[in-house]
Amino acid sequence: MNTEGFNFPWLLKMAWRDSRKNRSRLFLFISSIILGIAALVAIYSLGDNLRQNIDDQAATLIGADLALSGNKAVEGKVKDLVDSLGVERSEERSFASMILFPKGGGNRLAQVKALEGNFPYYGELETIPVTAGKTFRNKKEALVDQTLMLQYQAKVGDSIKIGEVTFAIAGILQKAPGQTGLTSTVAPSVYIPMRYLNQTGLMQKGSRIAYRYYIKYAPKTNVESLVKNLEKRFEAADLDYRTVQSQKEDTGRSFKDLTRFLALVGFVALLLGCIGVASAIHIYIKEKINLIAILRCLGVKASQAFLIYLIQIVGIGIIGSVLGAILGTAIQQFLPVVIKDFLPFTLTTDVSWLAIGQGLAIGTLISILFSLPPLLSIRKVSPLNVLRASGESATIERDPVTWLLYALIVLFIFGFSFLQMRTWIEALVFTVSILGAFLVLFAMASLLMWLTRKFFPTSWSYLWRQGLANLYRPNNQTAILIVSIGLGTALICTLLFTQGILLTRVNLSTSGNQPNIVLFDIQSNQKEAVLALAKEQHVPVNQSVSIVNMRLEEVNGRGPSDFKKDTTDEQSARIFGREYRVTFRDSITSSEKITKGKWEGIYKNDGSLIPISLEQGFADRSRVKLGDTMVFNVQGTMMSTVVASLREVNWGEVQTNFLVVFPKGVLEEAPQFHVMLTHVPNPEASAKFQQSIVRQFPNISIIDLALVLRVLDDIFNKIGFVIRFMAGFSILTGIIVLIASVLISKYQRLQESVLLRTLGASRKQIFTITALEYFFLGSLASLTGIILAVAGSWSLAKFSFEAEFKPEIWPVAVVFFFVSLLTVLIGLINSRGILSKPPLEVLRQDV
Repeated sequence: MNTEGFNFPWLLKMAWRDSRKNRSRLFLFISSIILGIAALVAIYSLGDNLRQNIDDQAATLIGADLALSGNKAVEGKVKDLVDSLGVERSEERSFASMILFPKGGGNRLAQVKALEGNFPYYGELETIPVTAGKTFRNKKEALVDQTLMLQYQAKVGDSIKIGEVTFAIAGILQKAPGQTGLTSTVAPSVYIPMRYLNQTGLMQKGSRIAYRYYIKYAPKTNVESLVKNLEKRFEAADLDYRTVQSQKEDTGRSFKDLTRFLALVGFVALLLGCIGVASAIHIYIKEKINLIAILRCLGVKASQAFLIYLIQIVGIGIIGSVLGAILGTAIQQFLPVVIKDFLPFTLTTDVSWLAIGQGLAIGTLISILFSLPPLLSIRKVSPLNVLRASGESATIERDPVTWLLYALIVLFIFGFSFLQMRTWIEALVFTVSILGAFLVLFAMASLLMWLTRKFFPTSWSYLWRQGLANLYRPNNQTAILIVSIGLGTALICTLLFTQGILLTRVNLSTSGNQPNIVLFDIQSNQKEAVLALAKEQHVPVNQSVSIVNMRLEEVNGRGPSDFKKDTTDEQSARIFGREYRVTFRDSITSSEKITKGKWEGIYKNDGSLIPISLEQGFADRSRVKLGDTMVFNVQGTMMSTVVASLREVNWGEVQTNFLVVFPKGVLEEAPQFHVMLTHVPNPEASAKFQQSIVRQFPNISIIDLALVLRVLDDIFNKIGFVIRFMAGFSILTGIIVLIASVLISKYQRLQESVLLRTLGASRKQIFTITALEYFFLGSLASLTGIILAVAGSWSLAKFSFEAEFKPEIWPVAVVFFFVSLLTVLIGLINSRGILSKPPLEVLRQDV
């Protein structure tokens, strides 16, 4: 036997020969990371395809070469500037308004978009019929989002009333530039021709209208260069701009965050699989100690024995990575279906060789990295091990290099998360969180095993005691299964709990006598009539608030131009570019709390500065402090104010909350509109009240919080499905680890089962013991995950959402029993070989 040096061909031949009896088991070792690699390859492929699709379809996302937007119509020199841009222009005015379906009497708040010109220049308004996207512009017709059409069972040819004008429905709007499934659910769009906008009567003071201008340039025009030269003029006119390039960057950035998040969830599944690999390899090497000792007696060096088994693991790791990459490429074809509601374009998928290469590299590297700690023990196996009794387990000292490998594993996790997050602080938090979760699960598994052993129920029947005792006997898989299955269960349950917290919070906000209908854009001359209508229909008005629009001109004597020039000042100049909706009152509301300063609710009009109150978060973001002065422009009238107090606002309460609040005695005579909050007792009363408002006051917009709740539920379900889809990889990985662990432990338990059969135990008794063991395993794993989910969700409810945590029992019970029974089922299926063979046949096998 030529074993001098490292003689790689000989090592390869020995690895191949040794693997012949163990290939199925070796494949099981690595199969637990196949799903993790599949998840990563699928996500990486999705990211590559997203980038490619965004590059190809960026122009159709914006619909033009340049888009300008502002909150007021352009006039004078600014209008001349806009009219001089490009070779073709379109204008859009959009605002929230109630729409009425006369045929069925239904009404709904929608996003109305009045369009003039041939927008979009790239892509199209996708409609049914196809020609409707063009023909509606020339008639008194509208395009209605398919969400609305389905909700109110409307058809093409029916009518829709917007303000004072009734439009015929020309077509069903399926897709518009930049629109996603979620945006159509939250704010369904209705397109009308611009020429009929004034006739609707909705263009009134106080109405918040977005003005957009779409410009098309001649082919091969360097739009980025042109826009850069005009940037200062756009800023001076309070116009935001967007080009194809900036749209590409913004969209790419948004979906980059999505793919990074999904990749991290997939990485958790991969880590679970790797822990399964490490555990399986540890048991595999323990079984091989006598064989390794014989090789050492025959002159094989410890390093050569180590390399023989390392070659096996590397080979199987590469095979597992290849299979994972193939599976991931297949899964990637279905991911567009999972995330289609989040995409503003139709995603086409191609094979990403870069993603496959990354998956192969990560899979091979991580399988080696997690296999090395148990493999290193081979270097400490002595030839004397062959003289020890077969029943004795050799104690192998842990190599100091093992701790270095653990450090490398942690470094690898940190490096991977850093590549996803791009900031070392977030990567560090993710790494610590992952390690913390694993340690907590492992500690709970160890505690459960200790408690089981400490308080062993000696009064139970033999079969129950035998099944329970298997949880802490040598070579048990309790810890690894609780970690892997428990983490997957925790992910699913946390998602269910969080969704329940958010929906319960909204439900509580609209229960009892809390407001469930919000009316806004009420003009001053309509206020009394609306109150009378509410009284007539026995609808109580919980709150009526006056709102004044104004703009900020100065802070501490400095205007926006001063802040733009001073690059050392951290205060954002953007606080000057927005329109403020402000109210006035003499007291704070139940959703507010003064944190700094003193509340002053009445202005004495003694010539002093007007005391105002700012929301704490807004003040912090804007670098505004107590005592700072602010000058507001109210319809041409300058009002000098001083920050007298700061308020903490609970934005989750269903009532009107404001960034800036004035005292009484200042704004009563200013142009204003009103918001009312009412409570209707049932859906029938709500529909009757809303229809009366829309028919008599078409300019008034209504938010039905019951509808908002349904929309939120729909959004949570869509987001939840994406997260559950990825969390499913963790659950499936846990199942794979379970299968592998059961098969491995089957070999460890052969002698015990044969001994029981020899002593007279029936197949039914062994079957019961096995079922009980795996039921305990599954129930402990799911229970551990549920406990973690409850603790994490309670923390989220208390500290993040500031909501009451009342978890629903039934979904959790379903998860608990599903995981427990699945564990039992897999355990029994994989153990059937022991039960179906005579004891002598099993004893003859060389296990």
